[in-house]
Amino acid sequence: MIRQPENFPETVKEVRRQLALSQEELAHALGVSFATVNRWENGKTIPSKLAQRQFEQFCVQKKKKGELI
Repeated sequence: MIRQPENFPETVKEVRRQLALSQEELAHALGVSFATVNRWENGKTIPSKLAQRQFEQFCVQKKKKGELI
């Protein structure tokens, strides 16, 4: 059983807010569907470990560029 990372839905929303991205734009950047990002934000689904890693790597890259706090 995959355990949902703590506050993952809020983290996704906050990252999108800081980067001024739509759900569709974030989905494209992560290589997932709009529906997937929407379900993450609404707590309807738990991201797979692969998706969690992709999201974390995306955030690390944006932090290195100074685009994300």
